[in-house]
Amino acid sequence: MSDTAKVSLFGIFAAIGAAVAFSVIDVIFKFLSGDYPLYQVVMLRSIVAMIVLMAVIIPLEGGFGILRTRQPRLHLLRSLAVLFANLCFFTGLAIMPIAEAVAIAFATPLVVTTLSVIFLKERVGPWRWLAVAVGFLGILIIMRPGPGTFQAAAFLPFLGACGYATLHVLTRRAGGSDKAATLSFYPTLGFLVVSALVGLATGDGRFATSDSAALQFVLRAWVWPAPEDWLLFLTVGLAGSVGGYLVSQAYRLCEAGLVAPFEYIAMPMAVFWGVLVFDEWPEPAVWIGSALIIGAGLVSVWRETRRNRPAPRPRPRSTG
Repeated sequence: MSDTAKVSLFGIFAAIGAAVAFSVIDVIFKFLSGDYPLYQVVMLRSIVAMIVLMAVIIPLEGGFGILRTRQPRLHLLRSLAVLFANLCFFTGLAIMPIAEAVAIAFATPLVVTTLSVIFLKERVGPWRWLAVAVGFLGILIIMRPGPGTFQAAAFLPFLGACGYATLHVLTRRAGGSDKAATLSFYPTLGFLVVSALVGLATGDGRFATSDSAALQFVLRAWVWPAPEDWLLFLTVGLAGSVGGYLVSQAYRLCEAGLVAPFEYIAMPMAVFWGVLVFDEWPEPAVWIGSALIIGAGLVSVWRETRRNRPAPRPRPRSTG
């Protein structure tokens, strides 16, 4: 096997591993959302992820010197983008069927296309605009706008997709000057700081007075974890650090057109978890909308890869 083939194979397996890790995060977050506030799950996850980064991943990448960056403002903006994305997506995930939330979140490549025109002044051809239109049609099918069928909660994973797309555009604008571990470290640090501050401000539950399930998830009081839940917090932290690192490496090593299709493994996994853990079988509209969103996303990535060789690197989906 040639060196190029080995690198491509490693990138593919890294993307698959990241998709599995993010799927595990989604199901654990949804499972824990009934008992714990969002900031608590994020903070405990971030503590575990930071320990893994500092004890294992950063030393393997070359030591703590890699954390020095010439673009601190960029990392701040990336951290804010992924914080917003996680807040919206996981809040939506807490109150929606897991397959629906994940399907809508796959609109990220379509939003990237739109933002790249606005902020990066990139030229987008008719194929990619058609993909954007078809993808958003898929989102509308899942959201089912209309009297008695519209679910406002579906806006949350879509806003999460917008946050992830902003993350990608910012990373693309910066180029590939920082390593994957560096790209993972600063958002993880942001998660840790912000969740701790929110916990200090709202941890007594005094703001959790709304009947809204979403606001309850965000603002409810801190709950000391049950013994059996510590393993879940540990698992979600490990999955976050490993998944963020793997997806960063995948996009550093391979073109987006090769890697991106393997991220969509998360969709059948979301269906699997929904049926197995939550007894949620997707409705026909979700299947149809998911097919349109995923197909449009793949077309958009394919056209971008043909237009730009090599693809911009690194382009991580998220940091977990």
